[in-house]
Amino acid sequence: MSYRVGVDIGGSFADFAVFDENRKTIHTLKVFSRPDSPGSEVLDGVKLLREKYGIDPEKITYFTHGTTVGINTVIQRNGLKLALFTTENFTDVLELARLKSPDMYNLLSRRPEPLVSRDMVFGIRERVDALGAVVTPLERASVIQALNAALQQGVEAIVISFLHAYRNAAHEQQVSAIIREVAPELPVICSSATWPIIREYERTITAVIAAYVQPRVKYYLSSLQKSLKNTGIRPELHLTKSNGGIMTAELGKEQCAQMILSGTASGVIGAGYVAKTSGVEKCLSLDIGGTSADVAIILNGQPHYDVGEYIGEFQIFVPSVSVSSIGEGGGSIAWVDCFGVLKVGPTSAGSSPGPACYGLGGKKPTITDAFAVCGFLGNTTLGYSAVTIDRELARQAIEPLAKQLDRSIEHTAEAIIHIALSSMYSGISALVSRFGIDLGAFACLAFGGAGPMMGCLLARDLKMKETLIPPTPGVLSALGGLIADLKNDFVSILYRDLDENCLPEINNHFNRLEVQALDWLHKEQAHDGEYEIIFSADMRYRGQSFELETPVDIQALRRGDITELARAFHHEHKKVYGHADTGADLQLIALRLIIIGQTPKFNLPVFELTHGAPSEKTRVSAWLDGRYQSLTLYHRNALRPGHVFYGPAIIAQDDCTTIVPDKTRVTIDKYANIRVVPELI
Repeated sequence: MSYRVGVDIGGSFADFAVFDENRKTIHTLKVFSRPDSPGSEVLDGVKLLREKYGIDPEKITYFTHGTTVGINTVIQRNGLKLALFTTENFTDVLELARLKSPDMYNLLSRRPEPLVSRDMVFGIRERVDALGAVVTPLERASVIQALNAALQQGVEAIVISFLHAYRNAAHEQQVSAIIREVAPELPVICSSATWPIIREYERTITAVIAAYVQPRVKYYLSSLQKSLKNTGIRPELHLTKSNGGIMTAELGKEQCAQMILSGTASGVIGAGYVAKTSGVEKCLSLDIGGTSADVAIILNGQPHYDVGEYIGEFQIFVPSVSVSSIGEGGGSIAWVDCFGVLKVGPTSAGSSPGPACYGLGGKKPTITDAFAVCGFLGNTTLGYSAVTIDRELARQAIEPLAKQLDRSIEHTAEAIIHIALSSMYSGISALVSRFGIDLGAFACLAFGGAGPMMGCLLARDLKMKETLIPPTPGVLSALGGLIADLKNDFVSILYRDLDENCLPEINNHFNRLEVQALDWLHKEQAHDGEYEIIFSADMRYRGQSFELETPVDIQALRRGDITELARAFHHEHKKVYGHADTGADLQLIALRLIIIGQTPKFNLPVFELTHGAPSEKTRVSAWLDGRYQSLTLYHRNALRPGHVFYGPAIIAQDDCTTIVPDKTRVTIDKYANIRVVPELI
């Protein structure tokens, strides 16, 4: 027997998905997260896997993990005390940022305080121009002076980000060598080594975030590696990456910027796999956990990728799965502001103490408590029997809000749900406007512990085509880690006009990137396997401020054909902006390469379809749409592919609860997915 294990740690639960490679079956499990002792939940889960399923740790052949330790460090602002070395006279790079207001509709909004305080930013006498030529040689004395000043203020790590270091990193490397000579114990991060992109602020903030979280990430991963080995798990620990791939934990300790969005990416990869298998071409993934709702667009099984995703209050500019976080999760706390207005979030009860209805000491009312008061929760246990819902505790938590609002407890609970749904509606509407999509043609793929609970209600408000709930929605992020491929991004700055004279230079850059990529894959892959290389270029019309990533036909370039690259850019520009100027001069800013090393996949089981409605069901009373109604309660393990029934209904299972609104038709497809479609009226 051999097993592949995927683990994802969220705000409330740690989710486990285990693939039995011999029987081709999947086992799932949930345990409470341990923010007080990160990593302990993984060991707790491994112990329970043995007790519940008889899975011997020594039989585990693959172990992958999605973690939030990096993003939590930034959000909680408990990372290292950093110093930033910049080119002289460019010390205000973090304060200036992009001069954008965080909230354009709020006159009082302020940009967040930088992760490096102003007194810890030092200008170094050196200068390189945009072509990489040295204008001012590096002055060693200015480096020593800045280093001594930083040491006197208790610096714990230094970030070096010089002007135009993407073209010539020599000065950053020289300063790093000087620091190692004077203070060898001090960690040093160079922007050119972290992610060498052209824009100063974007490159600097990415390097700063990487340095800020690196020691915590390294300590966490080292501790987890040691604990896993002590339990008998022998394979090397792998991590899910921000770009939807995986890498070894050893590499993750050094390249923290590449895995900081580890957890959210896993869920989107899992959702993409389910959508593609189920034949859903246009999909909006909705991952609702204990602290947030994460939304992503998936087309033909492929998530959208981008740079500039937010880590708390800051953007990080490495390629990553494009996910929008909306800030309402099952543990989000409801409260009344000084004007008597009911609000929900962003503060969350997390897993400790958790929602009041969990009976673990929580007193503040949460979204989960609102669903419990309305009667949707508490009909069965949750979290694989880890949670028994106490509705009376939920009522006690919401009662003070009800008195403040002069409404019944049930009306207040439903108002909490509606406010959370409205916030998600607003966030998703902004995403829809950004990408210009028609949600009426999209399915909502809801997962996470609270996704199925709110997904159908949200899809109804958004007038979406249907809602799809996979067989084990509560652990889909863990499943995503199991199917993720080895993947890495490489970039090389060119920054020149596109013409036939630059063809040899383009091919040389791509050849170097390909050598780097294959070397990386060889080190990461335990054995030789199939791989794919994707080439692209960042291009723009001369005079434009920003560029578009354009697919590259590498064979055409190697044949000496430059016109195909120009044609591809014009096509991409027209697709995005609706027009193209085929006579305009083009600029080539950067060349990119993605290498994907394929990992073993498993097929989702396909079942024969039966006919009729489920026979096993009960009736429960729940508050829905302003009144108590009699709803049908189904247990998911009693639903068979081919079954058809109608809302309103509640579907209970080990890892979550699905709420089906009125005027909907529910079918179970051949992959055991729940498909909820609005009835035609």
